[in-house]
Amino acid sequence: QITTWLKKIYEDEPIPEYEVNTQTVDILYELAEYSEARDRDVSLLIEDMKQKATEYEAEAKYFQDVLLETLDISPTSLSKEGTDNLNILVDSAVTLETKDTSLASFFCAITDMSSELYATELKNRKMEQELRSLRTKLTKALILENRLKEDLKNVKECLEVETARVERELQNVEFLKKKSEHLELQIKDAEEELTARGLDQTLTHGSLVRLSK
Repeated sequence: QITTWLKKIYEDEPIPEYEVNTQTVDILYELAEYSEARDRDVSLLIEDMKQKATEYEAEAKYFQDVLLETLDISPTSLSKEGTDNLNILVDSAVTLETKDTSLASFFCAITDMSSELYATELKNRKMEQELRSLRTKLTKALILENRLKEDLKNVKECLEVETARVERELQNVEFLKKKSEHLELQIKDAEEELTARGLDQTLTHGSLVRLSK
């Protein structure tokens, strides 16, 4: 849904690259929802205006027929000034969506449209504020993302250094372990050889240690 909305916004232009993560997707999704809601409102308003225009044209045609049949008056029989005034009256009625051309209807329609215009402007200002807030959040999220990338890079470098150090220490420990085992075998062989030659057991290293204790 976000990709479709971005293609619609940028049309033939390439979509700017952005990091795909939970935070940026949430922000873009919220922007898309606001944009599509606004587009739907505008489309509904346009369709409603078209429908009203069709209804008024049909009503005007009806009254033209009535005037022609009852008073033998048609728009073509009016003077240029009369025709211009009639067109202005009709256009005003269509624009203001009045039921008739009475002065009271015009005043009511103007009042209603003024109220609707104020409400629409208020809604637009609110949406603009929310949009600015979302842009600020998106900017902060991108800055935080860059910082996290840098921190992650530093942690990886430190981890690589520490891993290399630990591997060296493990190798040294393994070497010392094998060396110790080899020395123990040599000591054992030497003791066995000395014992075979009749060495007094009280003079061995273990006996001397116990005697010292």
